[in-house]
Amino acid sequence: MNILLVEDEPKVADFIRKGLKEQLYNVEVAYDGLFGEKLALENEYDLVILDLILPGISGLELCRQIRRYKADLPILMLTALGSTKDKVTGLEAGADDYLVKPFHFEELLARVKALSRRRLLVFPSIVHKVADLEVDGYKRIARRSGKEISLTAKEFSLLELLIVNKNRVLSRTYIAETVWGINYDRGTNLIDVYINYLRAKIDKGFSHSLIHTVIGMGYVLKEET
Repeated sequence: MNILLVEDEPKVADFIRKGLKEQLYNVEVAYDGLFGEKLALENEYDLVILDLILPGISGLELCRQIRRYKADLPILMLTALGSTKDKVTGLEAGADDYLVKPFHFEELLARVKALSRRRLLVFPSIVHKVADLEVDGYKRIARRSGKEISLTAKEFSLLELLIVNKNRVLSRTYIAETVWGINYDRGTNLIDVYINYLRAKIDKGFSHSLIHTVIGMGYVLKEET
């Protein structure tokens, strides 16, 4: 489970991050609202935990922006403001749950698990489609023309990134940092190699290709017109 934590207090952020990582969650931290917004809208997360009061833009505005573009992404709001009015304001902005500081980590963890279960119940299967290609992100299954395609874990992650961002050109740097979590070394052809692996499984033998190279920019998954 990938979690974005937007919290400007380093000690609080470190406390939450360490606790969640011990529970085997992947946690990325942003220390201000603007960077949190950038991460939330450009990357894929299963949950966002955000503070109400943030530098850059407020937690309320960030919540509204996330909800505008990612209606199904669970949001847990943290704040020292615990009045009923404050809670209602946060929930009306689009938060799914509200936790008042200070809190015990066990309570935070319970909220995280509850939101995770709720999302699975409401969205039991999110299937992304382009032409005759289907990618099920929960079952980790890819099919083309109804035939299941055998993919390694990294190949699937790469395909999922491409199809989630269908019709959008992704740079090699973005792909490397998102799929492998590394800084892209222009001296290596790692991304090109994996794209070729994927093409051999996704496009080979079909009348039209879905994975395209945009010279000087990167790669895009789209239906040919």
